[in-house]
Amino acid sequence: MQIGSLIIPDKAVVLAPMEDVTDSPFRQMCKLQGADVVYTEFISSEGIIRDADKSMFKMTFEEIERPFGIQIFGGREEVMADAAKIAEANNPDLVDINFGCPVYKVVNKNAGSACLRDLGLMERMAGSVVDAVQNKPVTVKTRLGWDEQIRIQEVALMLQSVGIKALTVHARTRQQGYKGEARWEYFKLLKNTPGLHIPIIGNGDINTPEQAKYVLEETGVDGIMIGRAAIGNPWIFRDIKHYLEFGEHLQEPSLQDRLQMCAAQLRASVEHHGEKMGVVMMKKHYGNYLKGVRNGKRLRIQIMEHAEMGPILELLLNFKEEELFAIQVS
Repeated sequence: MQIGSLIIPDKAVVLAPMEDVTDSPFRQMCKLQGADVVYTEFISSEGIIRDADKSMFKMTFEEIERPFGIQIFGGREEVMADAAKIAEANNPDLVDINFGCPVYKVVNKNAGSACLRDLGLMERMAGSVVDAVQNKPVTVKTRLGWDEQIRIQEVALMLQSVGIKALTVHARTRQQGYKGEARWEYFKLLKNTPGLHIPIIGNGDINTPEQAKYVLEETGVDGIMIGRAAIGNPWIFRDIKHYLEFGEHLQEPSLQDRLQMCAAQLRASVEHHGEKMGVVMMKKHYGNYLKGVRNGKRLRIQIMEHAEMGPILELLLNFKEEELFAIQVS
């Protein structure tokens, strides 16, 4: 698949941008397990142009993460253009525009999926970002539409016409939020749109290798994007790729594999964020790493009592599922 000058594997499996989830340590874990492209969590264009520490820090990454994209959002054309220039200067492989976020605090600022109500604004904003970014491909992530008046074919052709090099579509409307089923049939409609030639990446409810295979083969999309299914399960990228190639499942990660991966992400989190924030940032991941583990809830409760990495690593690396967990950490 070619996105501007960037070449990535056909049937690419991509990590979705997720707020407060896809920081550099998590992206590294997913990349090591086969993610073809990873993205930052979405970053406010207003924060970028104001040189806000939080926004600027979200753009930092390690070389292991490439190909790597920075995703920005905002509701003002000139601000988005200026933010895109700053993002490009950070040397990602892609600059992505978020036209899909459905949450009220974003939509209320005419950002995210709000642009689906005003395609003229979307066209101008996308065009201003394309014009501002000189040497990197610009891509877009959006939804099927604002409501049941779905105009995704029109949106795709319009974005292509202003220079967008690839389009990711979450197969729900903004009105749906995250409810109901993703409507993958619109991927096939998009791929059959006369005149549309940019790559289309499908997103929404792709949680298993079987679903990944179905979406790729039945709709013809060029790649798929994995979101929540990757949290606590970075192996999903490896598993999907193996299933696509051989039609069989790999053995599930063992308990020790899960504990070791969780510990590796914790170490990376502390290295990236510093100990205090690194420990905090990991809290949202433990539940998924320990899902279905006997006494996992008890372990998670004990982990949450600690604000330093050392005791948490000791808890993780000494845990035995078959025992009532009684290890005490000084």
